[in-house]
Amino acid sequence: MAEVGERRRARGGGGAARRAERTAVRIEVAKYIERNIPNYEVLNEEALAIIEANAETVLEEIGVAFVDNPAALKRWKDAGADVEGERVRLPKGLARKLCKTAPSSYIQHARNPERSVEIGGGSMVLAPVYGPPFVRDAMGGRRYATMEDFEKFVKLAYMSKWMHHSGGTVCEPTDVAVNKRHLDMLLAHMTLSDKPFMGSVTEPSRAQDSVEMCQILFGKDFVAENTVMTSLININSPLTFDSTMMGALEIYAENNQATIISPFIVGGAMAPVSVAGTLTQVTAEILAGVAYSQLVRPGAPVIAGAFVTSIDMNSGAPTFGTPEAAHITYGVGQIVRRLGLPYRSAGSFCGSKLPDAQAGYETANSLNVGLLAGVNFMLHAAGWLEGGLVASLEKFVMDADQLGTLHHLARGIDVSENGQAMDAIREVGPGGHYLGCAHTQANFKDAFWRTDLLDYKPYETWAEEGERDTVTLAGARVEKLLRDYQAPPLDPVTREALVAYVANKKASEPDAFG
Repeated sequence: MAEVGERRRARGGGGAARRAERTAVRIEVAKYIERNIPNYEVLNEEALAIIEANAETVLEEIGVAFVDNPAALKRWKDAGADVEGERVRLPKGLARKLCKTAPSSYIQHARNPERSVEIGGGSMVLAPVYGPPFVRDAMGGRRYATMEDFEKFVKLAYMSKWMHHSGGTVCEPTDVAVNKRHLDMLLAHMTLSDKPFMGSVTEPSRAQDSVEMCQILFGKDFVAENTVMTSLININSPLTFDSTMMGALEIYAENNQATIISPFIVGGAMAPVSVAGTLTQVTAEILAGVAYSQLVRPGAPVIAGAFVTSIDMNSGAPTFGTPEAAHITYGVGQIVRRLGLPYRSAGSFCGSKLPDAQAGYETANSLNVGLLAGVNFMLHAAGWLEGGLVASLEKFVMDADQLGTLHHLARGIDVSENGQAMDAIREVGPGGHYLGCAHTQANFKDAFWRTDLLDYKPYETWAEEGERDTVTLAGARVEKLLRDYQAPPLDPVTREALVAYVANKKASEPDAFG
C-alpha cells in the first residue's frame, strides 16, 4: 500500500508540475521566417523588361526632385547626373550601377543577440504598426495616443511570439513635445524590449540622437561596425525626395545604419491608376533612392520598399486588401529581387474603423500577399486600423496571433521520413483511427498551428463563458500579456546613461508642439 501511495503522490506531483508549467509566464520568441516556399510571380520576362525600361526613361527624361538639399544635388552632379535647379535626371544605367554596392542582405543586431534578425534573401522579419496618431481599445474608444499607449504597444510586441522586431513609432505619443518624443520612444524600445528597433526620421538631428543613443546601448565601436537600426525613409511620391527624409537617410547611411527607401503609393492620387504605370513609377523611385544612399556611403545597408494602396474614387479614401494592391506588391517584389535588394511591403492593412469582419478580410489578404510576394521586412504587421490613422490594442493581438500562420505556411511541406507518415498509414490501416497511433502521439504538439486567441470550443462551453466574440477575447489577451509582462534585463549603468542622455537632451531646448 505504501508503494501505491508513493506512486499516487508521484502522479499527483507530476500533474501539479505540468499545471504549473502551463500557467507559468513564458516569453516565447520565434525566429524570423525562413521561406521554404516559392515566391508568387505575376510578371513574365517581357513585362519586367518593359517596366524596367520605362523606369529608366522616367529617370532620364522626367527626372526626380531633390528638394531643399544642395548637398544632394552636388552629389548627383558629381556622379554624372544632369542637374537643373532641383530636378535631377539620370542617364540610363547610372542608378542601376550605383545600386550594385548595396548589400543583398544584412544582420540587424538586437541588444539580446538571440533576437538579432537577418533581412534579405529568403527571410521575412515582422514588425508592428508604424505612425498612427490615434489609438483605440474597447475601454477608451478612439483617442489621441499617449506615451503610456506607446509603452503598452512596445510591451505587447515584446510579448508576441511571432513578432521579431519592436518597430519604431508604433503610435505618436501626442502628450510629449514633437521635438522630444523621439527620445522617449527610443528609450522605451531600448529598455522595455530586447528586440531590434527603428530610429527616428522626422528631422536629421533626431536621426543623430538615435545613433548616439545606440552608441550608449551597444557601444560606439560596435555601432561603427554593425547595423543596429533599420529606419523608414518615405519618398514623397510622385518622384520627390524631401530634405527631411533625405537628411535622416544621410545620417544613417554615413553611420552604416539601414534605411527602408519606400515610395508612398496611393494609386490614382500619387501614382497612375494602372498597375503597370504604378510599377514603373515605383521602380524609378526605388532606383533613385537606393542609388542616392550609395552615393552617401557605398555599401550602406538599404531595403527597397513600397507602401501600396489604391483610392476609392467615390470618397477619396484609401482602400486596402485589394487585388490591384496585390498585383503591385507581387510585381515590385520581382523587380526588387532582380536588383538584388531586400524588400519591404505589405502589412496588416485595412480601412475599417473597428477590428471587425472588414478588418479581418482586408488584413488576411494583405498579410498573405506579403508572404507570397517575397517580402523580407513587413512593417505594420500588427495593430493597423482605419487606414493607418489608428493603432488598436485588440487588433494588435489579433494580428500577432495570425502571424503564426505565416510562419507555418512558409515552412513548406515536410517530406522527410517522419513527414511521409508511412508507418502511421501501415499501423492504422483501412477503417482505423489516427488519434491514438504512435505517429500522432509523437507529433501532435507541433503538427498544427495553434491559436492563442481564437475560440474553437463547443457551443455550450462558449455560451457558458459569456458568448465572447473575438474582440472581447482580444481585450482579455491584451490585459493578460500586459499583466504578465516582465522587462528584459539591462545593465543598470547602461540604463542610467540612456536616461541621463534623454534628460540632458530634453533640457537643452524648449518644448515644441508644432
